[in-house]
Amino acid sequence: MLFGKYLNKYYLKNIVYFIIGVVALVMVDYVQLYLPEFLGGLVDLFDGSSIVGHEDEMLELIKNTLIVAALLFVGRSTWRLTVFRAENNIEESLRNDMFMKAERLSQRYYHENKVGTVLNWFSDDVSEVREFIGWGTVMIVDAIFLTVLAFYKMIMLNWFLTLIAALPLVLIAIWGFFVEKIEAKMWKLRQEANDKIYEFANEGFTGLRVIKAFVKENQQILAFSKIAKNSQETSIKFQRVVVLFGAMIEIIIAIILCLIIGFGSWIVYLAVKGEPLNIWGTEISFTAGNLITFVGYFDTLIWPMIALGQIFSMRSRAKASYKRISKFLDEEEEVKSPENAIKLKDVKGDIEFRDFNFQYEGASRESLKGINVSIKAGESIGIVGKIGSGKSTLVNILLRLSNYKENSVFVDGIDLMKCDIDSLRENVAIVPQDNFLFSDEIENNIAFSTEEKDLDLIKKSAVFSCVDEDIADFKDQYKTVSGERGVTLSGGQKQRISIARAFYKKSPILILDDSVSAVDTRTEETILSNIREYRKGKTTILVSSRISTVSTLDRIIVLKDGEVEAFDTHENLLKSSPTYKKMVYLQELEKEIEG
Repeated sequence: MLFGKYLNKYYLKNIVYFIIGVVALVMVDYVQLYLPEFLGGLVDLFDGSSIVGHEDEMLELIKNTLIVAALLFVGRSTWRLTVFRAENNIEESLRNDMFMKAERLSQRYYHENKVGTVLNWFSDDVSEVREFIGWGTVMIVDAIFLTVLAFYKMIMLNWFLTLIAALPLVLIAIWGFFVEKIEAKMWKLRQEANDKIYEFANEGFTGLRVIKAFVKENQQILAFSKIAKNSQETSIKFQRVVVLFGAMIEIIIAIILCLIIGFGSWIVYLAVKGEPLNIWGTEISFTAGNLITFVGYFDTLIWPMIALGQIFSMRSRAKASYKRISKFLDEEEEVKSPENAIKLKDVKGDIEFRDFNFQYEGASRESLKGINVSIKAGESIGIVGKIGSGKSTLVNILLRLSNYKENSVFVDGIDLMKCDIDSLRENVAIVPQDNFLFSDEIENNIAFSTEEKDLDLIKKSAVFSCVDEDIADFKDQYKTVSGERGVTLSGGQKQRISIARAFYKKSPILILDDSVSAVDTRTEETILSNIREYRKGKTTILVSSRISTVSTLDRIIVLKDGEVEAFDTHENLLKSSPTYKKMVYLQELEKEIEG
């Protein structure tokens, strides 16, 4: 079996299934060895004389054969139900661990590792591990117990022929030892080639609209064919080794079987002549029934010998895949709650930045520097600035998506670096720029933050974001499935459903990151009016590139090159902030040109 710290605990949880399955396997291995004896006994009944007088013996053999067949049916059904149940349980648990790990990893990890590669770990690699846990267990048990039991029976019957039959096991073990190392390396290369297929396909499906818009279908097909060709060649090289190994095993077994039948027939012939073979002072005599029984034992051994070869191949693949999975699960979680973390309770919504600086890993300069801002609970705050000035970075800091210096960001006077992350995020609702929607019903997208849906609150949230009339026009209304990433909806509809989802959460802190850019001016004014009405006493932060969006808010932060140029009301900023005045002038000029 395959052992490791991420698997051992699940072996213990499923130990009962494994015990029952192994016991059933051993019982099957033991019972099926009676069949060659019955067949040999039946042959000896036809020793050239009439069957008359042996009817009772023949009926006894037939009855015993039926009993063995029934036991084999029960035993094989039992081990399949138990071993494969355990295998599926472990696969499910391992995938759950990986998914939970994927959720806890930082954004940096997904910048450095493509999603397609991670998906391959979840699919192909986990499947390889699962297959070896199930079939590997079966093969190992059969290879051990069936081999030992069969060899014991064969030695008792004819020790000399048993020596000949033992040759393939030695050759297969030696051959398999070397092949396993080769297969492990080639399997790793094959999986890395598959990673590229997953990566390319993921990007292609995500950017399908762009590909069609620029008429690049043929170019993408050509690029994909090159990647697929490389994967195909790598897989063929791997399969050649597997097939060669399997063919060698089959050839070895066939040669040994020919030797056993040929040499055994000669022993039977000598015994019939009354001149039994004498080897090293030991007389070896064989009847035709003995030879049939011996060949039956060896035939029983063929499966364990083939299984022994397959074990080496499967183990090499599973081991390589498990290493990839372990590396993923061993990845350090950069963003996590500290020991003795403070859980936020009854959050009012006070937010403070004290001499805050932030730089993305690998960036040449700081995205935010010297930020000193104090937001009072219940205020509605706007954030404006040029593209790249750090607006989204500033609000994302409140979700603890990255690590930063302690004693620099506070909510209700508590340092966020000392807070429990889950309790922090429960008290913050955000509408991100990409307005991501799940391929689910609209009502489920709106009520995403809770397990139980409140239909009245869902409709109230839709009214808040001015999307209720659009939903009413849909055939299935709130039961309408939005499609993958909300593909069936317009940009404005996706934005407003995202706003409804954030409002539904009823968090004391609400962040809208450029979330009304795709709606018309009238709808924007209605949403802003609803924010003033429904969000009284709660902190709301609205990031926007349009001055009209933030002009009616309590105060506005003006960012320039990652620094706070000014933080004041709209009227005061028109006097004190050059950046703000320029933005107002340019947007008014733009309106005049358009109108």
